[in-house]
Parts: sequence; structure tokens; C-alpha cells
Amino acid sequence: MTSPTHACSAENISKPRIMGILNVTPDSFSDGGLYDSLEQAVRQAEAMVEQGAELVDIGGESTRPGADTVSLEEETQRVIPVIEALVKRNLNAVISIDTQKPELMKRAVEAGASMINDVFALQRPGAVEIVASLQVPVCLMHMQGLPQTMQANPSYGNVVTEVITFLQERIKVCIEGGIDKNKLLIDPGFGFGKSLQHNLSLMKHLDEFKCLGLPILIGVSRKRMIGDILDKSVDERALGSVVCAIMAMMAGAAILRVHDVEQTLQAVKLYNAIKNAD
Repeated sequence: MTSPTHACSAENISKPRIMGILNVTPDSFSDGGLYDSLEQAVRQAEAMVEQGAELVDIGGESTRPGADTVSLEEETQRVIPVIEALVKRNLNAVISIDTQKPELMKRAVEAGASMINDVFALQRPGAVEIVASLQVPVCLMHMQGLPQTMQANPSYGNVVTEVITFLQERIKVCIEGGIDKNKLLIDPGFGFGKSLQHNLSLMKHLDEFKCLGLPILIGVSRKRMIGDILDKSVDERALGSVVCAIMAMMAGAAILRVHDVEQTLQAVKLYNAIKNAD
């Protein structure tokens, strides 16, 4: 297994990696309630790794539009036992903790997580300092507003420019705070305070994010933008999700955060076979 500490650094990504989504929540938009028991969560993580996921992103608080906030204690009770169980089973994948809470970031890494995925881009008080001390890769995501209100009326002058500028500023803060640049990843935050047109613009111009010089993580799987275009319910969006994942890969995405691991990996393999043909 690749050393978790370096598995997501800018220097080590030569092909897109699949990150399987594991929400141990009762209210996530796609799989809420499906994996909120320890046994179900462990089984799903192992299944995704068997299908080809190289990373598993564990989240204990839904960030869907309008989601309720979760206390530190409750979120901890949801995710830490899962991380500990997967470590004991020697899960052959990088375990990522999807949280905005600095205290939980620390507890998760101590329990065995080796990556942090933060929708708040380490803006919470103490987050930068804690992550600098943990010395693990961290993904910085852009979000306009808060999950409770972010889709009320998202507005930008130029969404691509503004998201890039935000991420540039967060990268600067993180580096000045002691985080090694090689441990940073970026995520433009599809669906987080963006309209359909904002999301489409981000996808169309995704290659422009290469100017930041960091690995790009993309999470579009089963999101509303796909449903709005195709008129499909959440559980009917696998095909649209795979198409978006491949487009993101073509634009330079390094990590594809998905629900449908097997289907996405098949598409990646097919694309690479065609691309590398004589």
C-alpha cells in the first residue's frame, strides 16, 4: 500500500485515484441512513476498496443544502469507531476524515485517518494549527455561505475567478501557518453555494485550477446539477456522475470522489486504454 502520508501529495499523483464516499449519517442527500451502523459502514468501505477505491472518505455530518448541524460529540461517536474498525482490518486504502471540526480532525488522525477533507478549507479557529501539527494531507474546498443557507441565492461576478482567488488565499494562509504545500489539495466545491450555471462553468473551466499547482479533488457524484440536467432522481444519477468524473479527469482532476466506485473505475480504465492506444 502507498504510504498514506504521501498518497495524495502533488508529487505522487500520476493517474486519477478513486475516493469512495462513506457517509455514516442519517441524513446525507444520497446515502443517508444506509451506513449508520458500524457493521454496515465497515462492509461498505471494504466493498468500495474491493471495487478499486484507493481512498475512503468518512463523514459524520451531512453538508447537503439545509442540513442540520451536528455536535462534536455526536459526530465523533459516528466516525471514530468506524475509523478504528477499518484500521484493525488493515483496510488497503487511505482513510480520509470529512469534517470541518478541528478537534475531530485531531481525534480522527489519532485513530488512524491519514487525510483530512474540509468543506470549510480550514477556516474554523485552530484548524490550520492543528492540521500543521498532524502533518497529513488536507483538501481545501470552496463554499459560499453555510450548508444551511448556501443554495438560497448564490451569486458571483465570475465564479471561476472568485473560487480560484479564494483557494489561493487559503493556500497562502495554510502555508504561512506551517502546512507543507505538498500536503495540500483543492476542491472547487461543486454544489456548495453554486447554481446550476455556476457548476457548469466550473466544470467547463476546471483546467484553469491547474494554475494553483496542487492536486484537484472533484466531488460531483449524484449531485443536483446532474439531476437538474437529466431529470433524474438521486438513485438514477450514476451514469451522469460517471460522465462528469471522466470530464473532470480529462481536465486534470487527481482524485474523483464518488459513490459509484466500480462504474467510475471502469470508465477511467476504458478512457486510459483508448488514450494510450497507438
